[in-house]
Amino acid sequence: MLSAITGINWGDEGKGRMVDLLSQEYDIVVRYQGGNNAGHTVVNPKGTFILNLLPSGILREDVVNVMGNGMVIDLEHLAGEIGRLRKAGISITPERLKISDKAVICMPYHREQDCLEEERLGDARYGSTRRGIAPVYGDKYMKKAIRMGELLEMDSLKERLKGILEWKSLTFTGVYHNKPIDQQAVFAWLERFGSAAAPFVCDTSRYLDEAARQGKKILFEAQLGALRDIEFGIYPFTSSSSTIGAYAPIGAGIPNHQLDCSIGIMKAYSTCVGEGPFVCELFGDEAERLRQAGGEYGAATGRPRRVGPFDAVASRYGVRMQGADELALTKLDVLSGMEEIPVCISYQVDGRETTEFPTGARLQRAKPVLKTLRGWNCPISNCRSWQELPEAAREYILFLEKQVGCPIRYISVGAAREQYLVREI
Repeated sequence: MLSAITGINWGDEGKGRMVDLLSQEYDIVVRYQGGNNAGHTVVNPKGTFILNLLPSGILREDVVNVMGNGMVIDLEHLAGEIGRLRKAGISITPERLKISDKAVICMPYHREQDCLEEERLGDARYGSTRRGIAPVYGDKYMKKAIRMGELLEMDSLKERLKGILEWKSLTFTGVYHNKPIDQQAVFAWLERFGSAAAPFVCDTSRYLDEAARQGKKILFEAQLGALRDIEFGIYPFTSSSSTIGAYAPIGAGIPNHQLDCSIGIMKAYSTCVGEGPFVCELFGDEAERLRQAGGEYGAATGRPRRVGPFDAVASRYGVRMQGADELALTKLDVLSGMEEIPVCISYQVDGRETTEFPTGARLQRAKPVLKTLRGWNCPISNCRSWQELPEAAREYILFLEKQVGCPIRYISVGAAREQYLVREI
């Protein structure tokens, strides 16, 4: 059984919470793309954990976790993340955590280049997290990146890296008028943090292929959402990797296998971190009330998230791009204090109403068309069955389900591990 948990919208939908929940049914959890530019927040009896690089299954002792070849890994950040979890009593060993030898290392100069480029762009910036993600993916496709497996051959790595640093320094000095890269500092960084990561590095492609053939249950964990995908998202305000579920077997290292199930995650309202078009955005006091109620601040950066009503147009598109078979709806409880709840059912673009998600400049000009539904105006965090939900809450869920064209099976009514219900579909 190969399943993917993917984001339907702009990211921050609550994927980590759902991976933590569903991982109890799986043997292996795999992160297949992205780096530490987004975070998954998980609340369990041991505390609240923010995971930027490690798969969310790491919080379950009997689950093997894999960081796939599609990832870009900041070794320094990884060491800090592992250290924090170990301090909280989470066991992390090479038996429980395996890192692909083909995953790419996000170097300190990638972070620096990311900052320099955002500053150069000024008001035209893309809203980068400044963690080096775009530069390192760029270097990967320029064939000038360093892979995790090269940490096992440090002498050869240093020799190859000299040429890469000479090339990269040309960009720093010629484009950004900055100082060249300090080669000795880079070597020291690699030796310090690379030696800590090396015991986890292995051929995860072979491991996962054998596991799949043995009938092991594998859960793929995506970072960000469909609208941040490099191919199908709100380009150029996207991430630099493929967040789409169809990419999961490729980014995990087993392109010879196919998904059996795609589980899409979406919030009961809309949120967005970073720049780019966000048609349903709220502003002022109304936005701040929703932001405060939902604790809407980026898990990786702490940036306040942009917020708005549920966007059925964007979500319908995300469901299609992710090939979702079923959905999980998160943070329904956040809407409990509202007497009326708006939902965006279509866009107005150039004087015409459409239910199709536009691209490019047309998306920038789109305006939301809203429909108001009645709220339930009472707490729901103790509900554990469909029947226990207020009638208005059930109506809201069924309305969203019809709008996006995909069944909603899982419903989150709180942040704690047990605060959810499963609906028969």
